[in-house]
Amino acid sequence: MRLINVTNSYSGLVRQQLENTDAELVKVYTSGNITVIYTAAPLHNEIVIVNKKRPITESEILEIRNYFTKKLSLDEYDPLDIKTSVTPMLVEISIPKHAKEKNYQTFR
Repeated sequence: MRLINVTNSYSGLVRQQLENTDAELVKVYTSGNITVIYTAAPLHNEIVIVNKKRPITESEILEIRNYFTKKLSLDEYDPLDIKTSVTPMLVEISIPKHAKEKNYQTFR
């Protein structure tokens, strides 16, 4: 499966997500009849997979999940914490991130 970045065609959706959620990054991809919305926020990443023509297969879900988790460092998330919610034509994958400790420098 080849995912093509079509974010520019969804500028309204991207703008709405950035204005109304904690998202720092929103990208939209397509592969045939499948649309994938990837959202990165400080404490979680979300992947939404939509196919209005037919049910999404398990192999498509795994391939898309692997595509995006490969881009993340294992320091950022625990693969066991990933939650997947599946309905026939809509899948949501939630990837909680580890809270990063802020390093504060003290001045004397």
